[in-house]
Amino acid sequence: MMTDAPGVMISAPSSGTGKTTVMLGLLRALAEDGVHVQPFKSGPDYIDPAFHLAASGRASFNLDTWAMGGGLLDAIAAQAEGAQICVAEGSMGLYDGVATRGQSGFGTSAETALRMGWPVVLVVDVSGQAQSAAAAALGFRMYNPDLPFAGVILNRVASPRHERLTRLGMEKAGLTVLGSLPRRGDLTLPERHLGLIQAVEHPDLDAAIAGYAAFLREHVDLEAIRGAARGHALARAGALPPPPAQRIALAQDAAFSFTYPHLIEGWRAAGAEVLSFSPLADQAPDANADLVWLPGGYPELHAGRLAAAETFRTALRRHAQTRPVHGECGGYMALGDGLIDKEGQRHRMAGLLGLVTSYETRKFHLGYRQARLHAPLPGHGPGARLRGHEFHYSTILEQPDAPLAAVADADGAAVPETGSYRGNVSGTFFHLITAEGA
Repeated sequence: MMTDAPGVMISAPSSGTGKTTVMLGLLRALAEDGVHVQPFKSGPDYIDPAFHLAASGRASFNLDTWAMGGGLLDAIAAQAEGAQICVAEGSMGLYDGVATRGQSGFGTSAETALRMGWPVVLVVDVSGQAQSAAAAALGFRMYNPDLPFAGVILNRVASPRHERLTRLGMEKAGLTVLGSLPRRGDLTLPERHLGLIQAVEHPDLDAAIAGYAAFLREHVDLEAIRGAARGHALARAGALPPPPAQRIALAQDAAFSFTYPHLIEGWRAAGAEVLSFSPLADQAPDANADLVWLPGGYPELHAGRLAAAETFRTALRRHAQTRPVHGECGGYMALGDGLIDKEGQRHRMAGLLGLVTSYETRKFHLGYRQARLHAPLPGHGPGARLRGHEFHYSTILEQPDAPLAAVADADGAAVPETGSYRGNVSGTFFHLITAEGA
């Protein structure tokens, strides 16, 4: 069976150029017009897909050429079944990736666009330049002549004269201008230390996205973008990752929300039950669950409430006596003995691992991870090789338990955040994307 995936890739020369505003506005404008639009995110971002869902009404999925093999990429692309157009948001700059090739590429947005056949819409911040912006955009167009290219959207245009000069440069370079966005300071989304705040925390997200859609309608040729959409017919040969258990209690609230959508969709598609609960609301995981899974998030912002969540902690300890518990990043921190917040106050965590972490002693940890397991992680046995991503500022002060895995970055250099395990409890600082070969 085949799936047609016509679409476009919204990318940019670098981060911070406004592509998220364009992405959300485009998704909402198309949805308002009755178009069934399927969002995607190129790369390992945990936060953007929830914004895409809010904008389009349809779940967004990550496509990652470093972590994922061809079969999994095709299986995720197949989630667009029934959609009329795919709109993908790139990560960082169009060609930014890692030095060492992964399962099917280096992790760039350009690779995703090329594999899917989606033409690139390049969002160019033209502040501080005019015709010179065309030289930079032309460089992106010609860096890989095989990459399909729809055109550019000029962003942060200062005046009608600025727009005219910039358009002249683009026309000379043979680049199609799909829109021109005036400079506005009120269109930025709130951010915190891992990027955007979570979608569920935005005080009036729907109104903000509706504003983006209105802005794009006024200044961007939506029909031209729809007309530029293309895509390869992809064989649905691959499969989404299987569930690690039949009944999975999944923590889901403002402290624990970073789960890759393709994992949850794969679990449910295989017939697993995903039973959500909220540690922040002091809820216990389902007593009949086979596995408790604590995803990443922001436990450092809610450490006091987690420390007071006695019902949650007691039930978690009871479950761990006979059945597995796993935590990723923030979930790993919550399974430890203590968490030190930014003011230096120590809060009691679940105590299922000896891990002590500090958000007061901050260090930036970011990048792809490849791991070879020493001990089981739910769904994967010892020796399994996994691909994931790590992004946090917290520092390990104590880790007395046995290391869970040998962990390295994308280039094979060992990293000290090995994860750990004790009895039925395991945790990692990397977020699992898939097993190697998938």
